[in-house]
Amino acid sequence: MTRTPVVVALSGSMRDGSYTRIALTHALDAAAERGADTELLDVREYDLPVFDPDEDEPPAATELKRKIREADSVIWGSPVYHGSYSAAFRNVHDYCGFDEYEDTTVGLLASAGGGSFASTLDHMRITARGVHAWVLPHQVGVRSARNKITDGEITDEDIAERVRKLGEQAVEYAFIHPDVTAPDAGVDEVESADGDQTEADADD
Repeated sequence: MTRTPVVVALSGSMRDGSYTRIALTHALDAAAERGADTELLDVREYDLPVFDPDEDEPPAATELKRKIREADSVIWGSPVYHGSYSAAFRNVHDYCGFDEYEDTTVGLLASAGGGSFASTLDHMRITARGVHAWVLPHQVGVRSARNKITDGEITDEDIAERVRKLGEQAVEYAFIHPDVTAPDAGVDEVESADGDQTEADADD
Protein backbone atom coordinates (compact mmCIF):
# COMPACT_ATOMS: atom_id res chain seq x y z
CA MET A 1 0.00 0.00 0.00
CA THR A 2 1.42 3.40 -1.00
CA ARG A 3 1.97 5.67 1.97
CA THR A 4 0.35 9.08 2.20
CA PRO A 5 2.55 11.80 0.65
CA VAL A 6 3.63 14.67 2.87
CA VAL A 7 3.56 18.09 1.21
CA VAL A 8 4.73 21.23 2.98
CA ALA A 9 4.85 24.80 1.73
CA LEU A 10 7.54 27.26 2.82
CA SER A 11 6.35 30.86 2.89
CA GLY A 12 9.19 33.37 2.69
CA SER A 13 7.11 36.44 3.48
CA MET A 14 7.05 38.43 6.70
CA ARG A 15 4.04 40.56 5.79
CA ASP A 16 0.62 40.20 7.38
CA GLY A 17 -1.91 39.40 4.69
CA SER A 18 0.84 38.11 2.41
CA TYR A 19 -0.31 37.21 -1.10
CA THR A 20 2.42 34.59 -1.23
CA ARG A 21 1.11 32.92 1.91
CA ILE A 22 -2.47 32.97 0.63
CA ALA A 23 -1.47 31.39 -2.69
CA LEU A 24 0.53 28.68 -0.92
CA THR A 25 -2.45 27.90 1.29
CA HIS A 26 -4.56 27.34 -1.82
CA ALA A 27 -1.86 25.08 -3.29
CA LEU A 28 -1.86 23.04 -0.08
CA ASP A 29 -5.65 22.78 -0.22
CA ALA A 30 -5.32 21.25 -3.70
CA ALA A 31 -2.66 18.85 -2.43
CA ALA A 32 -4.88 17.81 0.49
CA GLU A 33 -7.74 17.14 -1.93
CA ARG A 34 -5.40 14.72 -3.71
CA GLY A 35 -4.83 12.86 -0.44
CA ALA A 36 -1.66 14.45 0.95
CA ASP A 37 -0.86 15.40 4.52
CA THR A 38 -0.04 19.11 4.34
CA GLU A 39 1.47 21.87 6.45
CA LEU A 40 2.32 25.52 5.90
CA LEU A 41 5.78 26.49 7.18
CA ASP A 42 5.51 30.22 7.89
CA VAL A 43 8.85 31.97 8.46
CA ARG A 44 7.14 34.37 10.87
CA GLU A 45 6.56 31.49 13.29
CA TYR A 46 10.22 30.52 13.58
CA ASP A 47 12.83 32.50 15.51
CA LEU A 48 15.65 32.29 12.97
CA PRO A 49 18.64 34.61 13.32
CA VAL A 50 20.71 35.27 10.21
CA PHE A 51 22.50 32.02 9.43
CA ASP A 52 25.99 31.86 10.94
CA PRO A 53 27.88 28.57 10.44
CA ASP A 54 30.06 29.37 13.45
CA GLU A 55 27.09 29.50 15.83
CA ASP A 56 25.13 26.59 17.30
CA GLU A 57 21.98 25.85 15.35
CA PRO A 58 18.91 27.33 17.07
CA PRO A 59 16.11 24.91 18.01
CA ALA A 60 13.70 26.63 15.61
CA ALA A 61 16.02 25.86 12.69
CA THR A 62 16.37 22.23 13.76
CA GLU A 63 12.58 21.86 13.86
CA LEU A 64 12.05 23.58 10.51
CA LYS A 65 14.75 21.48 8.85
CA ARG A 66 13.18 18.30 10.23
CA LYS A 67 9.82 19.15 8.70
CA ILE A 68 11.41 19.89 5.34
CA ARG A 69 13.56 16.76 5.46
CA GLU A 70 10.58 14.53 6.24
CA ALA A 71 8.43 16.01 3.46
CA ASP A 72 8.06 14.27 0.10
CA SER A 73 7.36 17.56 -1.69
CA VAL A 74 8.12 21.14 -0.69
CA ILE A 75 6.44 24.12 -2.34
CA TRP A 76 8.53 27.27 -2.09
CA GLY A 77 6.91 30.68 -2.07
CA SER A 78 8.52 34.10 -2.01
CA PRO A 79 7.58 37.68 -2.75
CA VAL A 80 9.60 39.44 -5.43
CA TYR A 81 12.10 41.88 -3.97
CA HIS A 82 14.46 43.68 -6.34
CA GLY A 83 14.09 40.97 -8.98
CA SER A 84 14.87 38.10 -6.61
CA TYR A 85 13.51 36.30 -3.53
CA SER A 86 13.16 37.70 -0.03
CA ALA A 87 15.89 37.71 2.59
CA ALA A 88 13.59 35.72 4.90
CA PHE A 89 13.27 32.96 2.29
CA ARG A 90 17.02 32.94 1.65
CA ASN A 91 17.81 32.72 5.34
CA VAL A 92 15.78 29.52 5.71
CA HIS A 93 17.47 28.09 2.65
CA ASP A 94 20.90 28.90 4.10
CA TYR A 95 20.13 26.68 7.08
CA CYS A 96 19.23 23.76 4.79
CA GLY A 97 21.32 21.54 2.54
CA PHE A 98 21.50 18.18 0.80
CA ASP A 99 20.10 16.34 3.82
CA GLU A 100 16.85 18.27 3.53
CA TYR A 101 16.45 18.36 -0.24
CA GLU A 102 18.36 15.53 -1.94
CA ASP A 103 15.92 14.06 -4.52
CA THR A 104 12.98 15.94 -2.96
CA THR A 105 10.28 17.31 -5.25
CA VAL A 106 10.14 21.11 -5.09
CA GLY A 107 7.51 23.43 -6.57
CA LEU A 108 8.03 27.16 -7.09
CA LEU A 109 5.76 30.17 -6.59
CA ALA A 110 6.56 33.88 -6.65
CA SER A 111 4.28 36.89 -6.25
CA ALA A 112 5.06 40.38 -7.47
CA GLY A 113 3.52 43.77 -6.90
CA GLY A 114 4.48 44.74 -10.45
CA GLY A 115 5.00 42.75 -13.60
CA SER A 116 8.37 41.09 -13.08
CA PHE A 117 8.69 37.65 -11.49
CA ALA A 118 10.67 35.55 -13.97
CA SER A 119 14.10 36.22 -12.46
CA THR A 120 12.83 35.32 -8.98
CA LEU A 121 11.63 31.93 -10.20
CA ASP A 122 14.94 31.42 -12.00
CA HIS A 123 16.90 32.18 -8.82
CA MET A 124 14.72 29.83 -6.79
CA ARG A 125 15.16 27.05 -9.34
CA ILE A 126 18.95 27.48 -9.33
CA THR A 127 19.16 27.31 -5.54
CA ALA A 128 16.87 24.26 -5.45
CA ARG A 129 19.07 22.46 -7.94
CA GLY A 130 22.08 23.50 -5.85
CA VAL A 131 20.86 21.18 -3.08
CA HIS A 132 19.90 18.42 -5.57
CA ALA A 133 16.14 18.89 -5.41
CA TRP A 134 13.92 17.71 -8.29
CA VAL A 135 12.09 20.86 -9.42
CA LEU A 136 8.67 20.67 -11.03
CA PRO A 137 8.55 22.11 -14.56
CA HIS A 138 5.23 23.78 -13.71
CA GLN A 139 5.75 26.96 -11.71
CA VAL A 140 3.58 29.90 -10.71
CA GLY A 141 4.32 33.59 -11.06
CA VAL A 142 1.72 36.11 -9.94
CA ARG A 143 2.12 39.58 -11.39
CA SER A 144 0.25 42.55 -9.84
CA ALA A 145 -0.76 40.24 -6.98
CA ARG A 146 -2.84 42.87 -5.19
CA ASN A 147 -5.22 42.84 -8.15
CA LYS A 148 -5.57 39.05 -8.24
CA ILE A 149 -5.77 38.01 -4.59
CA THR A 150 -8.42 39.59 -2.38
CA ASP A 151 -9.73 38.71 1.08
CA GLY A 152 -7.86 35.41 1.12
CA GLU A 153 -9.15 34.30 -2.27
CA ILE A 154 -7.50 34.13 -5.69
CA THR A 155 -9.86 36.08 -7.90
CA ASP A 156 -8.01 35.52 -11.19
CA GLU A 157 -9.24 32.20 -12.62
CA ASP A 158 -6.05 31.47 -14.57
CA ILE A 159 -3.82 32.05 -11.54
CA ALA A 160 -6.16 30.01 -9.36
CA GLU A 161 -5.92 27.10 -11.80
CA ARG A 162 -2.12 27.33 -11.96
CA VAL A 163 -1.90 27.35 -8.17
CA ARG A 164 -4.19 24.31 -7.94
CA LYS A 165 -2.06 22.52 -10.52
CA LEU A 166 1.08 23.24 -8.49
CA GLY A 167 -0.47 21.62 -5.42
CA GLU A 168 -1.75 18.66 -7.40
CA GLN A 169 1.62 18.04 -9.06
CA ALA A 170 3.36 18.23 -5.68
CA VAL A 171 1.34 15.12 -4.84
CA GLU A 172 1.55 13.46 -8.25
CA TYR A 173 5.35 13.64 -8.29
CA ALA A 174 5.97 13.28 -4.55
CA PHE A 175 7.66 9.90 -4.93
CA ILE A 176 9.43 10.47 -8.24
CA HIS A 177 12.96 9.13 -8.52
CA PRO A 178 15.27 11.35 -10.60
CA ASP A 179 17.01 8.34 -12.18
CA VAL A 180 13.71 7.19 -13.67
CA THR A 181 12.27 8.97 -16.69
CA ALA A 182 9.30 10.97 -15.49
CA PRO A 183 6.03 11.28 -17.37
CA ASP A 184 5.35 14.63 -18.97
CA ALA A 185 4.58 16.97 -16.12
CA GLY A 186 3.26 19.61 -18.48
CA VAL A 187 5.75 22.45 -18.83
CA ASP A 188 3.94 25.77 -18.63
CA GLU A 189 5.79 28.64 -20.21
CA VAL A 190 6.44 31.54 -17.91
CA GLU A 191 5.97 34.93 -19.49
CA SER A 192 9.12 36.99 -19.73
CA ALA A 193 9.37 39.89 -17.34
CA ASP A 194 7.86 43.09 -18.69
CA GLY A 195 9.53 45.47 -16.30
CA ASP A 196 12.10 45.68 -13.52
CA GLN A 197 10.85 45.15 -9.99
CA THR A 198 11.64 48.10 -7.74
CA GLU A 199 11.38 48.61 -4.02
CA ALA A 200 8.32 50.75 -4.62
CA ASP A 201 6.39 47.94 -6.31
CA ALA A 202 7.68 45.05 -4.29
CA ASP A 203 4.66 43.22 -2.90
CA ASP A 204 3.74 39.75 -1.75
